Amino acid sequence: MENQNKRIKSELYFHKQPENLNCAQAILKGFQKEFDVTDREIEEYRAWGGGRAQDGVCGALFSAERLLRQAGKPGIAEEFNKMVGGIHCLSIKKTKFPCIDCVRIADELIELRLK
Repeated sequence: MENQNKRIKSELYFHKQPENLNCAQAILKGFQKEFDVTDREIEEYRAWGGGRAQDGVCGALFSAERLLRQAGKPGIAEEFNKMVGGIHCLSIKKTKFPCIDCVRIADELIELRLK
């Protein structure tokens, strides 16, 4: 039997029913317990997915940066940029880099910062 306390990766929440979470929300949901994120906060981040985050930044990166800043940890933008090829949603989409991969990478980079 799988450990009930094991964290579910953010990508497993991305565009899955019933919540249909966007990239920004999926990151918050994936780290909900570690960062004490409320369901209300996750719902508020519905406005930040799909290129609508501040300055057009990828929503997954936007949420990751918020969580890490809140925890006093260094951000991941530089590594994210190297791995994805950009930090702005529109430029990432133009390269056809999959959104789910942005969520996966942001999740992995957060985990590295928390070790």
